[in-house]
Amino acid sequence: MKTAEALTRDTATRTASPCVEIVVPVHNEEASLADSVRRLRSYLDRSFPFTSVVTVVDNGSTDATSIVAADLVCELEGVRAVRLTGKGRGRALRAIWSTSAARVVAYMDVDLATSLDALLPLVAPLLSGHSDVAIGTRLAPGARVVRGPKRELISRVYNLVLKIVLRNGFSDAQCGFKAARTDVAKRLLPHVEDNEWFFDTEFLVLAERSGYRIHEVPVDWVDDPDSRVDIIRTAGDDLRGLARLCLGGGPDAIDELPSDLAASVASFARIGVVSTLAYLALFFLLAGTLGRFGADALALAVCTAANTAGHGRYTFARRGKPSRRNLFLGSVAVFSTSVTVTFLALGLIDGVGVTSWWLVAGILVLANAAAALVRFVVLRSWTFRTAQTNPRAEVARAAPPRPVQLHERQTA
Repeated sequence: MKTAEALTRDTATRTASPCVEIVVPVHNEEASLADSVRRLRSYLDRSFPFTSVVTVVDNGSTDATSIVAADLVCELEGVRAVRLTGKGRGRALRAIWSTSAARVVAYMDVDLATSLDALLPLVAPLLSGHSDVAIGTRLAPGARVVRGPKRELISRVYNLVLKIVLRNGFSDAQCGFKAARTDVAKRLLPHVEDNEWFFDTEFLVLAERSGYRIHEVPVDWVDDPDSRVDIIRTAGDDLRGLARLCLGGGPDAIDELPSDLAASVASFARIGVVSTLAYLALFFLLAGTLGRFGADALALAVCTAANTAGHGRYTFARRGKPSRRNLFLGSVAVFSTSVTVTFLALGLIDGVGVTSWWLVAGILVLANAAAALVRFVVLRSWTFRTAQTNPRAEVARAAPPRPVQLHERQTA
């Protein structure tokens, strides 16, 4: 095996640009690696409907893991190997996910403790665009788990503490069976600090706080009695990572990509045009009864409420639902700005004696356009930011499509 960053095998086009890239991080797994990768590749070739590549990432093994991985690359089509000098699951996932050409990136533990029949329900919502991140869960209804009481207790306590402290919506932070749309993963990874076991938790928390949809799949999971995970050390690392997030050591959310920002601006403009037309119709309809200033205030009140609701539903939908307090205060701020600007415009109109309705309408459109700039900043950076710091991201739970059988870990 090459001692550089990666050793790959040139295979068919499906390997060069697959739909799904599955990462298997390993450290000193020479005994079980070959059997697990053969089983996984066989299942993918036989039962998985999408093109795929399996990437074995050796995290600084000191045994013959790298040699076994190199042999698998030569033996099996659709398998590649990467060797890193440092340890850590997060480091392995970061290295591959950040450079993958696949549409969806995933990972699973080398022991294949999770039934492979859950793989399709895991990635299908990502490939269809329904969800952004997908996780296997051992703690949701429908999951079937075989493991010792010690690990069961630690897992449940950890996830309970996570919910109490961070108020996350996902049920199982550390099941070794996850996937994400590649573009989403590449966007989140630079903001995830941990490179070891807490990587999973931090990645999911950041995804949820950023408004991404997390899909959950209840899995069949059989504990590996030969697991080399140091439970005490891992628990300590997780608690330190949790404390870092609670004390502000991690980002609340990430800003939009330029493409997402452009989409938000386009949606904001579309809703703004409709809102402005409705405002003008109400203004001229009510001006004869309430006067220009009264008609302006009432038309703005109605349109501001509708406008804010529209932006929450479409423009900033990915950010989730804001708190009532921020929604109210944001609406008041937006309304106050619009009233101030349009009142000044009406004062100017009266001052210079403008009588043409077309000219009045044109001046009010310009005034509303100026107020819209403030409205966009307020809604994007404050009103709908609450949904990022106090996430209410959708967590979609999908039962497996059919009953699956628990399976025992096979060894070579």
